[in-house]
Amino acid sequence: MIETERNKKKTDQAWNALYQRLDEEGLLSGRPASPFRSILWKGGMAAAVALLCLLVSVVYLNRTEREADRNLLTRQNSETTTTLVTTLEDGSVVYLAENTSLQYPQHFSSDRREVSLQGNALFDVAGNRARPFVIETEDTRIEVLGTAFNVKSSGSSPFELSVQRGEVKVTLKKSGQDIHVKAGETVTLLSRKLQLSATPDPGQFARYTERIRFKDEMLGNILRVINSQNPGIRLETTPELQNRTLTVTFSNDTPEDMAELICLALNLKKTEKNNTITLSE
Repeated sequence: MIETERNKKKTDQAWNALYQRLDEEGLLSGRPASPFRSILWKGGMAAAVALLCLLVSVVYLNRTEREADRNLLTRQNSETTTTLVTTLEDGSVVYLAENTSLQYPQHFSSDRREVSLQGNALFDVAGNRARPFVIETEDTRIEVLGTAFNVKSSGSSPFELSVQRGEVKVTLKKSGQDIHVKAGETVTLLSRKLQLSATPDPGQFARYTERIRFKDEMLGNILRVINSQNPGIRLETTPELQNRTLTVTFSNDTPEDMAELICLALNLKKTEKNNTITLSE
């Protein structure tokens, strides 16, 4: 009981000292403080503290959002003669044409895989029905489950999407119009409407792989891209070399030539057996 009274006395002394200081600095009215006003003032201080906590929380949340934006990665192909190839966290592969940029998170969320595209790109999306793959362009939102398709959204020509395999849902942001595009079909934005037609140029997909460039890409990802384009011969490496990074350009090279270039760049050796080339130290 004595200890409680001491604490109460110390608390009252602290409040009175603070009140006196504010009064001396002219921050309070000249009338003496009544017990009732003292209670109201203390309540006001408590409310001010609560408001401060709220403001701090808002600032913290905004800062967290900005930090999340900073966690986004950007791949940009500023070259005009090569396609920049990037493998995302989920195994999806993106072929970026000239003057094209792709923004994506270092780690996708548990329920969606979202990226933003400016320019033209070929997407080979890893299938995952539980986590739809969503591409945001200036005019459209593209949702896929697992497929390969070519997107043209450079701004200098109308938006266009051609599907090589699988199915894609395209939604026009302004009007909400949506359309499903299947393999062999192309959707084009004309007169502010999405219009569907047969793909007029099936060779557009192959042009992305004629001259490809990898920048600081892991060897395992490079080999997977090479194997996807050349089913006749398979390139492999040892587990300890999978994460070695490499910057390299291939121009209509055979799998054998590409294996040789990789060996020269990383000081590796290769062995061939039954249409399989293994790279090792």
